[in-house]
Amino acid sequence: MLPPIPVLADYDIDPHRGFLPPELPLTSLLDPYYSKWEIVIEKLHALILSRRIRSTVDRLPVLSTVYLHSDAEWRRAYVVLTFMLHAYIWGGDIPEEVIPPSISVPLLEVCEHLDLPPVATYAAVCLWNYKPIFADEPAEDLNNLAVINTLTGSTDEQWFYLVSVAIEAKGAPMLPSMLEAIAAARRGDSSTVTSCLQGLAQCITEITVIMQRLFEHCDPHVFYHKVRPFLAGSKNMGDAGLPNGVMFDIGTGPTEFRQYGGGSNAQSSLLQFFDIVLGIEHRPTGVGPDDDRSQSESEGLSAKPRHNFIQEMRQYMPREHRRFLEHVGSVANIREFVDARRSDKALCLAYDASLAMLRDLRDKHIQVVSRYIIVKSREQRRNSVSTNPPISRPVMNLANVRHGDKAGSKKLRGTGGTALIPFLKQARDETGEPAIDAWARRLLSNGPANRGFATLDKVREHADGQIEIVGMAGTWAMDESEGGICHW
Repeated sequence: MLPPIPVLADYDIDPHRGFLPPELPLTSLLDPYYSKWEIVIEKLHALILSRRIRSTVDRLPVLSTVYLHSDAEWRRAYVVLTFMLHAYIWGGDIPEEVIPPSISVPLLEVCEHLDLPPVATYAAVCLWNYKPIFADEPAEDLNNLAVINTLTGSTDEQWFYLVSVAIEAKGAPMLPSMLEAIAAARRGDSSTVTSCLQGLAQCITEITVIMQRLFEHCDPHVFYHKVRPFLAGSKNMGDAGLPNGVMFDIGTGPTEFRQYGGGSNAQSSLLQFFDIVLGIEHRPTGVGPDDDRSQSESEGLSAKPRHNFIQEMRQYMPREHRRFLEHVGSVANIREFVDARRSDKALCLAYDASLAMLRDLRDKHIQVVSRYIIVKSREQRRNSVSTNPPISRPVMNLANVRHGDKAGSKKLRGTGGTALIPFLKQARDETGEPAIDAWARRLLSNGPANRGFATLDKVREHADGQIEIVGMAGTWAMDESEGGICHW
């Protein structure tokens, strides 16, 4: 017997808001018991600028979580405490690896309740951190959105979060639509599946347009040097000053160090939902489509599932969203349904168009990373070898890691703690692998023989995997050790 198709309400998912919370996030905890937290958050960027954030947090009392009742209150506490956490870690000349009890004790309790890691996840900075400008206008319209809290107080940081919120809202109608497509495939209704796939392709196109609006109010220099360092986690951050990760002091003596990836767009359940319903499979970075098969054949064993970054990022999603994706994965049938009806040209075209639009989204994201991270990191490299004396005291963080030449350079890490470009390129190429028609496979492949079919705007890719950026900054190569701001 086939498992039942998920019901959105069972997973705290609203058909109109998608993975955004069903009710608007709280802008503050109303119980006066938590006023000290809210005061620190309200003045967070001023405390960071004045180098007073750590001394202020050190003086805070250890507050209990017993006065948190509703889901919205627990979420608000998570936002407040993770913002304070990142400000405390990265708000000085060097990172702080020991987190005081005033943050550690309540944060770990909140994280246990929500089943989330103690770090500023995508949920903390985006999903649970927005509000409408005018209550009587659509709350999901990018032009009617505001951020509740930031670390820097900059428009750039606000816009960076809000673009993701708008993307989540735009994609929300696709959740019930694609669940209907799965149901239609079960009953053999090709017409409905085709219509749903056409809607998905159009939606992904609109999401790509929204993503490119990031350039309107988020300056690459401000983002790279002022915002991005505060979003870093504690995993693979040795070069940035956290070789061991962080230790949460709960007042009972030393505890073990922990490492967590920072906020990442790979923690968006929406993009993983698209992959699942379209039957796109992602492998560990560097593993080709035939690697597992060839190894298993030589050993006479079936291929074993391997850990990959996208799967790891599910642990940073809200619990109900993780469960929803697992459920969808158990019922997804669209790829097999289309493959069994290759003579239905309209159906195949709609499916391949959805793959093409999702691949294009990932193409455009590589360009965003190039502009916001690769260009800025190379500028930083040039500045680091300048003979000019420093104007201000040196600061150690993700933006100021020194790099050597290509042969011995350290990997520039993304906020999630991993080198990004190999991951992004492979995820993009894997998106086109399930294509049905031969023309679509040629269009969505990335081999040098097919350059006439698909090339990236202002991005050239060579047969050896190197990426070359062409634009106002000149023409230069992007090696695979570079990292990025986020992961789609």
